[in-house]
Amino acid sequence: MSTETPETEDSDVPDPQTRRLKEKETRKAAKEEAAADVIEGETVELKVFRYDPEIADKQEPRFDTFHVPKFEGMTVLDALMDARDRYDPTLTFRHSCRQAVCGSDALFVNGRQRLACKTQTVDLDEPIQIEPLPHRPVVKDLVVDMEHFYDQMRSVEPFFDPDELPGPDQQQLQTPENREQVKMSTRCIWCGACMSSCNIAAGDNQYLGPAALNKAYRFYFDEREGENRQEERLKIVEEEHGVWRCQTQFSCTEVCPKDIPLTEHIQALKREAVKNNLKFW
Repeated sequence: MSTETPETEDSDVPDPQTRRLKEKETRKAAKEEAAADVIEGETVELKVFRYDPEIADKQEPRFDTFHVPKFEGMTVLDALMDARDRYDPTLTFRHSCRQAVCGSDALFVNGRQRLACKTQTVDLDEPIQIEPLPHRPVVKDLVVDMEHFYDQMRSVEPFFDPDELPGPDQQQLQTPENREQVKMSTRCIWCGACMSSCNIAAGDNQYLGPAALNKAYRFYFDEREGENRQEERLKIVEEEHGVWRCQTQFSCTEVCPKDIPLTEHIQALKREAVKNNLKFW
């Protein structure tokens, strides 16, 4: 078997290793540039929730205060990482892409669900109070258990399921109008901010919640979805703990970092459920 790298049609496209190295250099340069922009003598004050069930003297929840050097463009995630790297390596929180794409760093910052990587510290009053997402079991510090959220997302069977698949040389086209209808719903990044803000979800552990219902909307209204599958999906959202539990409080819509009109999507599913149950004699 040959171990030579196959030639690509476009020689300008870098191989994965080269691309990763370039991305690493870019991140390093951005970090050095940020460090150069430190505002002399100014700091950001953080009050960070701490809890560690595995350490006897840290099992009582508390807030720790950190003062980290301020720089231009600093986000809440930047501040947390600086606090961890500079003062306390045990400070625990999730993060990944740092570009508001992965949703892993959703936190409760100054009383509101926000993405830490998207939130500028300069836009917040100090001290900046940072807590884990409410209504979720805390694993450690700012990390919460998301398994129930993922279970709710999976319960609406979030995958495309047409009646017929196109042939090998065919495409399954979607009209621009239909694409526009479902476009916003496809932007969900599974951060869980909407579920955390929902009073109904807080009191009803079985409620599907805005994120799962938005996912159901995304596939139900896709014109390429199979007709039978569409009916099955509507039955799922019509159940006792489905769309009818929503009380139209708009809290999910207000905190969504991707500006998805979640409440409107839930109302659209309610209308479909009503139409589906109308009988004419």
